[in-house]
Amino acid sequence: MKREKPVTPPQKIRDDGDAGRWTVYHKQDDKFGQPKAVAIFRLLNKEVYNSPVNAILSKLYQVALSDRLKEYTYDASLAGLSFDVQVNPRGVRLLFGGYNDKLLDFATYISTKVAKDITQVLPESEDEFERYKDEIVRALAAFDVQQVYSHAIYYSNLALNPKSFLYTNAELRDAIEKVNLADLTAYVRDLWKSGKGEALLQGNIEKEEALQFVDVVDKTLAFAEISNADIPPQYKALDLPLGANPTTITVAEPNPNNRNAASQVSIQCLDTTEKAHVIVEILGAILSERFYEDLRTKQQLGYIVSCGVKSIAEARSLSFVVQSSVKPADQLTAAIMKFMNDARKTFLEPLTDDDIDVYAKGLILKRTEPDKALGTEVSRNWNEIATGRLQFDRRQSESKVLLDVKKGDIIKYWDEIILGTSEGRRMLVTEVVPKTGPASSKPPSKSYPASNLLGIDDIDLFRKDQESKE
Repeated sequence: MKREKPVTPPQKIRDDGDAGRWTVYHKQDDKFGQPKAVAIFRLLNKEVYNSPVNAILSKLYQVALSDRLKEYTYDASLAGLSFDVQVNPRGVRLLFGGYNDKLLDFATYISTKVAKDITQVLPESEDEFERYKDEIVRALAAFDVQQVYSHAIYYSNLALNPKSFLYTNAELRDAIEKVNLADLTAYVRDLWKSGKGEALLQGNIEKEEALQFVDVVDKTLAFAEISNADIPPQYKALDLPLGANPTTITVAEPNPNNRNAASQVSIQCLDTTEKAHVIVEILGAILSERFYEDLRTKQQLGYIVSCGVKSIAEARSLSFVVQSSVKPADQLTAAIMKFMNDARKTFLEPLTDDDIDVYAKGLILKRTEPDKALGTEVSRNWNEIATGRLQFDRRQSESKVLLDVKKGDIIKYWDEIILGTSEGRRMLVTEVVPKTGPASSKPPSKSYPASNLLGIDDIDLFRKDQESKE
């Protein structure tokens, strides 16, 4: 298999300062040899997603925009052009892609529609608004009938995310009942008014063309600059409490017809070093098949059994998930805990440095597989820009670190972080309890008095408490 050669990183070609208009990155294609380019523009603004109502209005805007421009964008797609608009907790992002000789005209047209001719991309009537609204209402209602393990993952994610970055399904359902067409119009009028601009232009586009591209989009958006204080903070996971006992969330399964129980156990690692990140990946690779073999094949607890690594910003978590129709959630948690407590002696101690090297090289092969499309490389570069990490050689750098990991590193990490043998561990257990069936158990309380035991009504306060400690 052909391996990835060292990749040329994007270069900063414009920097107006922290409170200036734009920071712009550019990379001319040196790999794919196609007459194509991608241009991404983001306007940082913490106001656009600062409440459940604004989050819902952003979803309505995106649905309306897609529908109202579909005839034009369909014709554009036939000419090899595409665009995307996303509103997220840190602002609003525009993406344009396709043949570079047509891309600037296309971007000018779309950016004019989204920022100036807004009446052409908004519902023309209350009936049309209600149609878009109904689409989102149905999407939110679909939450109730998701798989039970999905609900376990959802509540875990809530506990680990700042409130302004992830609103609850219940909050969004409540918000959509409150908004009307006038609210949407006012929201969209303010969406592009102010911010701090970030951009990446990559592909078959030269530096001077990229700078011209930014100038054109800048004049079209015509936003006011914001102060440093108004630039939204970078995304960061909430820290789980460190201690001997896990933080435990127990909630009732919202679908009364689903007879499955589920448990997810996650151990959070806040060490941001490359070595810590790759060690938890190696552990995931070592334990994934063994966890499935034990709880699924041998114990037959359920069809959905998985172990893997989850990421929230720079934090990593080693997570174990089981969904079962035959055992209640607390017994699933106990089975996961037993597997973790036995893993050192059963699975890790018998390994050699050569075994660790095999797992490391497997992860390196995945990292160094060459990108097959421009968009893949652009997405990775944009992620580094959007997160503020700017480590464009991350894959190569982590590959070098992987080669240095030894069995002793794995055992030490397991003892200190996963088992928490010295100061404790940052562990989150999320259990979902069905109402009926062999996997059902005593209905959980919506609220508990213990600080490390949470019902569904305690999650919001837990998140506030953890944010206040940041």
